Amino acid sequence: MAVIAGADGPLAIGTWAENNEEWLKERLELPNGIPSHDTIGRLLAALSPAAFQSCFESWIASVTIAEDVEDLNQIAIDGKVLRRSHDRRKGLGPLWLVSAWSVDRGISLGQLATDEKSNEITAIPELLANIEIKDAVITIDAAGCQRKIAKTIVDGKGDYVLSLKGNQGTIHCAVATYVEEQMENDFASVKVQRFTETLKGHGRKDEITYYQMPVPMDLANREKWAGLKTIGVAVRYSKSGGTWSTEARYYITSIAMGVKRFARFVRGHWAIESTLHWCLDMTFREDESRVRDRTTANNLAWLKRFGLSLLKQQDDKHSIAMRRRVAGWNLDYLAQVLGIPRA
Repeated sequence: MAVIAGADGPLAIGTWAENNEEWLKERLELPNGIPSHDTIGRLLAALSPAAFQSCFESWIASVTIAEDVEDLNQIAIDGKVLRRSHDRRKGLGPLWLVSAWSVDRGISLGQLATDEKSNEITAIPELLANIEIKDAVITIDAAGCQRKIAKTIVDGKGDYVLSLKGNQGTIHCAVATYVEEQMENDFASVKVQRFTETLKGHGRKDEITYYQMPVPMDLANREKWAGLKTIGVAVRYSKSGGTWSTEARYYITSIAMGVKRFARFVRGHWAIESTLHWCLDMTFREDESRVRDRTTANNLAWLKRFGLSLLKQQDDKHSIAMRRRVAGWNLDYLAQVLGIPRA
């Protein structure tokens, strides 16, 4: 409750609780009164983040989903650094968090902390093991495009859309070369689906054309990628301030042909930057956190993601930032965010 209302650490959580003691005692059993901020700090440092996460699984499973939207189960996996969480005295760099985000429901499904970005590759399979991926489409950027990760997803009865970059070597080169060769004759000799959309915002105009085609039988290392069915590319033409730029991103996927569906998954993964990371930085000020203890920082990060998930479920016209402010000003609204009946 305190984190949703604006608290960013043990001292702020304890101070918020002290200032709302009467309201809290109407809703919680507090035989020893409000815990001190030192007690709250010790709890956050001792609590296992994995156990903490499991406490919310039943709530996540109970979230109501709109019935008129197809393919709601897209899970975006992405990493984010807590830039000011380094501790030079202990030789620790900033904490890197790998998050699983339900794109359509606006819910944080899980996270894992690692000390370095390079550990993201080993963290992703562990994170996938902690969440339900059956019948889900998992989207991951190039850092997580690994054969082991693709197999983990397929073995869990899910599907994947994986972004490619040069660090994938053979598969990236093979896909890029094949697509470029087909583009030269306008895909005359291959089955292809295309879809173009225009996006505008913040003084920028993007025209994105998506191409999707079956994976060629002779694609290098094709057999090493579990469930591989289609390949695709998203070509983005961007105009900002009178200047045009072009970018092409290549993908391997285990989903069937259907370019609009492919486009939605690509677009949904891009949106994690604005729907999760941007909100965490701008609304919850996560990048400014100076908490040094790794377990405490991990638990606070999970609290912020859980709080953001709850705020996103509210059906009103407020922005996430305004909902958080209102929750700090109005305890009835805070109770509504948490689904707590009025006392």
